[in-house]
Amino acid sequence: MTHTYKVSGMTCDGCIAKVSHLLKQVPGVTGVEINLEKGEADISMEMHITTTTLRAALKEYPKYQLTEASGHNMQSHREEHNVFATVPAPQRTWLQTYKPIVLIFLYITAVSIICSYKNNAIDFMVAMRIFMSGFFLTFSLFKMLDLKAFASSYAMYDIVAKQMPAWGYIYAFVELSLGLAYAADFAPLATNVVTAVAMSVSLIGVLQSVLQKKKIQCACLGAVFNLPMSTVTIIEDALMI
Repeated sequence: MTHTYKVSGMTCDGCIAKVSHLLKQVPGVTGVEINLEKGEADISMEMHITTTTLRAALKEYPKYQLTEASGHNMQSHREEHNVFATVPAPQRTWLQTYKPIVLIFLYITAVSIICSYKNNAIDFMVAMRIFMSGFFLTFSLFKMLDLKAFASSYAMYDIVAKQMPAWGYIYAFVELSLGLAYAADFAPLATNVVTAVAMSVSLIGVLQSVLQKKKIQCACLGAVFNLPMSTVTIIEDALMI
């Protein structure tokens, strides 16, 4: 059977994925299909599940409010849909979509070159160290602006965070620590090893999501920007390694 509910507070594909993920955790729920434009969720279930139970699944995120839709539609034999098969977002150009990450890359690159330029030459080792520091400090900042939302988004695709949700919180501080370590040129070998391991593990989850064509929000800039998971995310993680 399938019931239709109103869900307010959703603004992007990341919200769709998050709400779908949370509702799928309710015992008895077999499928979730969300229409962002209408603010509706069609929930397929093995047996009747009370609205109170479904609301409880979203209680950690009060901005999402679930209520029964007008008429509370039910279809007994509706085909089950994939949790990520949602209404596509309005079309945007590549530059419009990835403008935040492109600007950050250009800013950090410019600062790295300027700070490493001396004696009419660029010290590429210093430039790379400054770039890595700027990368980790900037990205950890955006994650910490809404740490809870980042951890939730990260757990949707990271192989470690899926098993241990607390890793999403820890990861933001790992990035901060790496940024400070690169800035201070502290234990370069150890810092590089930790970076390679952390980014390699993150890359695995990104690859799985992109190859499976899951339409979820990339958590690289936390929950502040709505960046879709894509090849760009793979390149970003791979370059850091």
